[in-house]
Amino acid sequence: MARTGPEVADVFRRYGDGYRERHGASLSTAQRRVMTAIERCRTAALGGHVEQCDQCGHQRISFNSCRDRHCPKCQSLARAQWLDDRRAELLDTQYFHVVLTLPKEIAGIAYQNKAPVYGILFRAAAETLSTIAADPKHLGAEIGFFAVLHTWGQTLLHHPHLHCVVAGGGLSPDGTRWISCRPRYFLPVPVLSCLFRRLFLGYLQKAFDAGHLEFFSSLEPLRERRAFLRYLAPLRRAKWVVYAKPPFAGPEQVLEYVGRYTHRVAISNNRLLDIDDGTVRFRWKDYRDGNRQKVMTVSADEFIRRFLLHTLPDGFHRIRYYGFLGNRHRAHKLARCRELLAMPVPEPFHDQSEKDHRDHYEELTGVSLKECPACHQGQMVTIETIGGVTTRPPIQDTS
Repeated sequence: MARTGPEVADVFRRYGDGYRERHGASLSTAQRRVMTAIERCRTAALGGHVEQCDQCGHQRISFNSCRDRHCPKCQSLARAQWLDDRRAELLDTQYFHVVLTLPKEIAGIAYQNKAPVYGILFRAAAETLSTIAADPKHLGAEIGFFAVLHTWGQTLLHHPHLHCVVAGGGLSPDGTRWISCRPRYFLPVPVLSCLFRRLFLGYLQKAFDAGHLEFFSSLEPLRERRAFLRYLAPLRRAKWVVYAKPPFAGPEQVLEYVGRYTHRVAISNNRLLDIDDGTVRFRWKDYRDGNRQKVMTVSADEFIRRFLLHTLPDGFHRIRYYGFLGNRHRAHKLARCRELLAMPVPEPFHDQSEKDHRDHYEELTGVSLKECPACHQGQMVTIETIGGVTTRPPIQDTS
């Protein structure tokens, strides 16, 4: 069913041109591209197709999607496919959720240096979890996990952090045993926090010394090495936030969680309440006030600014895999984990590349894109293709 409430795209279509006129000099090429993609998504600009029910004759026009990963309307099929892939990798063990957050003093540096600093965040977090888990004093095993980058908080301000989903155990160094974590306990959070802080700041200083960081505006004084080191000094003593949540109740809860978090964008359309007279109202959850739902009103310009804070560099991977889930040895090591856990061999993979995307979507989600929305008996059949102006190959997507 089509959404009837306000959408992020409505904000950009209504106020995007004015924002470009006022702030064009500060917009990056990637941010401009995101704005244009969201404005054009599922409009005549991208073309589309006309469908007709083969039973009652009902017709509908479905415009093509932009496929941009920042667009709130273009993640459903990608999310469903990713979930299906991860379902085949779940092991019969407990799973933990670990969150590693950058201090606000680093967030400003990260915004001006997204690719190198977000990359350091992934590297330091992965090395922290893997190192402590491999220590015989704690677990003494090679763990497997994936990490998802989020750069926002509930109010859309810049808040970079990683969500990690970690199997509650791992392979022994010689690969002959599965070593389980203690029930409902993963690894000591204070130890994780200290190592994460040391590794991150060490890699950040190396990036500075290699000339990989740039500083502008209020951070411009940090271009001088002494000023940069003075800026980091208090952070070497501060407590860095590493949060290990209670373990998931079971594999299905893991899938429910990752379905909410992996392909999320800064704000979903269902959080928007209204757009009126140059302002945007949206719901947000105040974690400091008992998770109460509240409403925030900001100017359209401020809403667009906050949304664009979270534009990722082109080609940047925001979901990464480590340990026995690392891409290079995943198949072999997962097979060994299943063997040690006495799990059945999963069904063989079937190539879906030649399947109609609507059939594939229904198979993954249970939602039919072919069923007639009027009579619910017939099938929608494409009877006409509508051309559009686009630099990217269009994809038919009526999800």
